[in-house]
Amino acid sequence: MCLRGWPLCEVIALLIPPYVVQFWEEKAKSYGPILSGALFGAGWWFWVDAVACNTRTIPFDQYIPGTVATVALVMINMVRRDELQDYDPFDDGGFCRSRFWLFLSYVVSFASLVGAVWVLTQHYAMNPEMKGEVWPGVAGIFQVSCILASGLVFFVSRTPADGGYGGYGGYTGL
Repeated sequence: MCLRGWPLCEVIALLIPPYVVQFWEEKAKSYGPILSGALFGAGWWFWVDAVACNTRTIPFDQYIPGTVATVALVMINMVRRDELQDYDPFDDGGFCRSRFWLFLSYVVSFASLVGAVWVLTQHYAMNPEMKGEVWPGVAGIFQVSCILASGLVFFVSRTPADGGYGGYGGYTGL
Protein backbone atom coordinates (compact mmCIF):
# COMPACT_ATOMS: atom_id res chain seq x y z
CA MET A 1 0.00 0.00 0.00
CA CYS A 2 1.53 3.28 -1.05
CA LEU A 3 0.72 6.93 -0.52
CA ARG A 4 2.09 9.20 -3.30
CA GLY A 5 4.80 6.68 -4.07
CA TRP A 6 5.89 6.20 -0.43
CA PRO A 7 5.42 2.93 1.37
CA LEU A 8 3.01 3.17 4.26
CA CYS A 9 5.67 2.34 6.84
CA GLU A 10 7.76 5.32 5.76
CA VAL A 11 4.76 7.63 6.02
CA ILE A 12 4.03 6.39 9.52
CA ALA A 13 7.70 6.75 10.44
CA LEU A 14 7.51 10.41 9.43
CA LEU A 15 4.51 10.98 11.69
CA ILE A 16 6.04 9.44 14.82
CA PRO A 17 8.85 11.46 16.43
CA PRO A 18 12.18 9.61 16.60
CA TYR A 19 12.44 9.93 20.39
CA VAL A 20 9.15 8.02 20.75
CA VAL A 21 10.44 5.23 18.52
CA GLN A 22 13.72 5.10 20.46
CA PHE A 23 11.87 4.99 23.80
CA TRP A 24 9.64 2.18 22.56
CA GLU A 25 12.59 0.13 21.30
CA GLU A 26 14.43 0.51 24.60
CA LYS A 27 11.57 0.15 27.08
CA ALA A 28 8.95 -1.97 25.29
CA LYS A 29 9.88 -5.16 27.13
CA SER A 30 9.55 -3.43 30.48
CA TYR A 31 6.56 -1.16 30.01
CA GLY A 32 4.59 -3.02 27.33
CA PRO A 33 3.08 -5.69 29.61
CA ILE A 34 2.29 -3.04 32.24
CA LEU A 35 0.45 -0.88 29.70
CA SER A 36 -1.27 -3.94 28.33
CA GLY A 37 -2.48 -5.02 31.77
CA ALA A 38 -3.72 -1.51 32.52
CA LEU A 39 -5.71 -1.44 29.27
CA PHE A 40 -7.18 -4.89 29.97
CA GLY A 41 -8.17 -3.87 33.50
CA ALA A 42 -9.67 -0.60 32.25
CA GLY A 43 -11.72 -2.48 29.68
CA TRP A 44 -13.25 -4.81 32.21
CA TRP A 45 -13.66 -1.92 34.65
CA PHE A 46 -15.86 -0.11 32.11
CA TRP A 47 -18.09 -3.17 31.83
CA VAL A 48 -18.30 -3.84 35.57
CA ASP A 49 -19.19 -0.18 36.12
CA ALA A 50 -21.96 -0.36 33.53
CA VAL A 51 -23.40 -3.53 35.04
CA ALA A 52 -23.20 -2.21 38.61
CA CYS A 53 -24.70 1.21 37.84
CA ASN A 54 -27.51 -0.01 35.60
CA THR A 55 -30.98 -0.14 37.10
CA ARG A 56 -32.16 -2.95 34.84
CA THR A 57 -30.85 -6.47 34.50
CA ILE A 58 -28.47 -6.77 31.57
CA PRO A 59 -29.24 -9.78 29.33
CA PHE A 60 -26.62 -12.46 28.81
CA ASP A 61 -26.10 -11.69 25.11
CA GLN A 62 -24.54 -8.35 26.05
CA TYR A 63 -21.76 -10.11 27.97
CA ILE A 64 -20.65 -12.07 24.88
CA PRO A 65 -18.57 -9.38 23.02
CA GLY A 66 -16.27 -8.76 25.99
CA THR A 67 -15.81 -12.47 26.61
CA VAL A 68 -15.04 -13.09 22.94
CA ALA A 69 -12.57 -10.17 22.95
CA THR A 70 -10.78 -11.75 25.91
CA VAL A 71 -10.58 -15.06 24.05
CA ALA A 72 -9.22 -13.19 21.00
CA LEU A 73 -6.55 -11.58 23.21
CA VAL A 74 -5.40 -15.02 24.30
CA MET A 75 -5.51 -16.29 20.72
CA ILE A 76 -3.38 -13.39 19.43
CA ASN A 77 -0.74 -13.92 22.08
CA MET A 78 -0.47 -17.67 21.48
CA VAL A 79 1.60 -16.91 18.37
CA ARG A 80 5.32 -16.28 18.82
CA ARG A 81 6.64 -13.35 16.80
CA ASP A 82 9.68 -15.25 15.56
CA GLU A 83 7.36 -17.74 13.86
CA LEU A 84 6.02 -14.88 11.74
CA GLN A 85 9.33 -13.27 10.87
CA ASP A 86 11.51 -16.12 9.66
CA TYR A 87 10.36 -18.20 6.71
CA ASP A 88 12.03 -21.58 6.46
CA PRO A 89 11.29 -23.50 3.24
CA PHE A 90 12.08 -26.78 5.01
CA ASP A 91 9.60 -26.11 7.82
CA ASP A 92 6.60 -28.41 7.94
CA GLY A 93 4.03 -25.62 7.64
CA GLY A 94 4.55 -23.84 10.96
CA PHE A 95 4.95 -20.52 9.18
CA CYS A 96 1.58 -20.85 7.44
CA ARG A 97 -0.15 -22.24 10.53
CA SER A 98 1.05 -19.31 12.64
CA ARG A 99 -0.11 -16.75 10.12
CA PHE A 100 -3.46 -18.46 9.69
CA TRP A 101 -3.95 -18.62 13.47
CA LEU A 102 -3.09 -14.92 13.79
CA PHE A 103 -5.50 -14.09 10.96
CA LEU A 104 -8.23 -16.15 12.62
CA SER A 105 -7.64 -14.42 15.96
CA TYR A 106 -7.91 -11.00 14.28
CA VAL A 107 -11.18 -12.08 12.68
CA VAL A 108 -12.48 -13.14 16.11
CA SER A 109 -11.37 -9.84 17.64
CA PHE A 110 -13.07 -7.73 14.99
CA ALA A 111 -16.18 -9.89 15.30
CA SER A 112 -16.28 -9.02 19.00
CA LEU A 113 -16.03 -5.33 18.10
CA VAL A 114 -18.88 -5.70 15.61
CA GLY A 115 -20.88 -7.52 18.29
CA ALA A 116 -20.35 -4.65 20.74
CA VAL A 117 -21.52 -2.12 18.16
CA TRP A 118 -24.52 -4.32 17.40
CA VAL A 119 -25.43 -4.47 21.10
CA LEU A 120 -25.25 -0.68 21.33
CA THR A 121 -27.38 -0.04 18.26
CA GLN A 122 -29.90 -2.83 18.68
CA HIS A 123 -30.48 -2.78 22.43
CA TYR A 124 -29.95 0.88 23.26
CA ALA A 125 -29.92 3.28 20.31
CA MET A 126 -32.88 1.76 18.40
CA ASN A 127 -34.92 0.85 21.48
CA PRO A 128 -37.26 3.68 22.59
CA GLU A 129 -37.53 2.22 26.11
CA MET A 130 -33.76 2.69 26.68
CA LYS A 131 -33.32 6.28 25.49
CA GLY A 132 -31.71 7.49 28.72
CA GLU A 133 -29.75 4.35 29.52
CA VAL A 134 -27.11 3.86 26.84
CA TRP A 135 -24.12 3.53 29.16
CA PRO A 136 -23.99 -0.30 29.07
CA GLY A 137 -23.81 -0.21 25.26
CA VAL A 138 -21.12 2.45 25.22
CA ALA A 139 -19.22 0.66 27.98
CA GLY A 140 -19.32 -2.53 25.92
CA ILE A 141 -17.59 -0.75 23.04
CA PHE A 142 -15.03 0.77 25.42
CA GLN A 143 -14.48 -2.65 26.97
CA VAL A 144 -13.87 -4.42 23.68
CA SER A 145 -11.67 -1.60 22.35
CA CYS A 146 -9.49 -1.58 25.46
CA ILE A 147 -9.15 -5.38 25.49
CA LEU A 148 -8.16 -5.48 21.82
CA ALA A 149 -5.69 -2.62 22.28
CA SER A 150 -4.29 -4.54 25.25
CA GLY A 151 -3.76 -7.63 23.12
CA LEU A 152 -2.02 -5.67 20.38
CA VAL A 153 0.26 -3.82 22.81
CA PHE A 154 1.18 -7.08 24.50
CA PHE A 155 1.88 -8.76 21.15
CA VAL A 156 3.99 -5.87 19.87
CA SER A 157 5.94 -5.42 23.10
CA ARG A 158 7.24 -8.99 23.01
CA THR A 159 10.57 -9.68 21.39
CA PRO A 160 11.30 -12.80 19.40
CA ALA A 161 12.09 -15.66 21.75
CA ASP A 162 15.85 -15.43 22.12
CA GLY A 163 16.07 -17.78 25.06
CA GLY A 164 15.95 -16.87 28.71
CA TYR A 165 12.50 -16.01 29.97
CA GLY A 166 10.49 -16.09 26.73
CA GLY A 167 11.57 -12.70 25.42
CA TYR A 168 10.59 -10.52 28.38
CA GLY A 169 13.33 -8.62 30.17
CA GLY A 170 13.76 -9.05 33.86
CA TYR A 171 15.01 -12.62 34.13
CA THR A 172 18.68 -12.96 33.31
CA GLY A 173 19.29 -16.50 34.43
CA LEU A 174 20.56 -18.11 37.58
